[in-house]
Order: sequence, then C-alpha cells, then structure tokens
Amino acid sequence: QVQLVETGGGEVRPGGSLRLSCEASGISSFNLYTTGWYRRAPGKQRELVARITVEGYLDYDDNVRGRFTIARDNPNNIVYLEMNDLKPEDTGVYYCDVVRYSDYWGQGTQVTVSS
Repeated sequence: QVQLVETGGGEVRPGGSLRLSCEASGISSFNLYTTGWYRRAPGKQRELVARITVEGYLDYDDNVRGRFTIARDNPNNIVYLEMNDLKPEDTGVYYCDVVRYSDYWGQGTQVTVSS
C-alpha cells in the first residue's frame, strides 16, 4: 500500500522560508515516478506548484519560479520543496503527488504566509 506523508508546513511571515518534505512508503523504484507538489489555495482548485520528472526535467508555476526549488532523494523515497521569499498568495494546503501507472496523493500540509 502506497502512503505519502508530507511534513514541514507552518505559518511564516512574508519573506520567510519553509522546506516541505514528502516521504513515500510502499513504493519500489521511486526513481521511476514523476513527483510533484500542488497547492490548494483558499477558495481555489488545486494547482501545480512544481514537478520533477523521471528524467529530471523541472517544471514550475510561473508565480514560484526563482523562489521555490523541487528536489528528490530517490534512494530514500523523498521529494522536497524548498520555498523562499514566501508571499501571502503562497498560502494554501500543499500536497505531494507521485505518478507512474497510478496517481498517489498525500494528505496535505498547511502553509500560511501572514504578517
């Protein structure tokens, strides 16, 4: 059974930083999965924040490019999202997603950026 557990969310002031982690269990060959982070902002649909493919191709939402960095640790089945210079509009629930033949989601972690 595949399980994804996100950690690292919290409340920060604008300009602050957070590092999200997503650890996957029940998956072998984690390097064969595309991994990504999505955000559901208040009152909005879930949207892609960043994604890293099997080949290492990086894809970022335009609003986070240059501030956020996605990375993965394949031997330990972990994907990270480093978030710097956080803005109030980054507020939302962040979800980890891993995809190969099936799509798996974590439970989400809350990020709140507020002064």
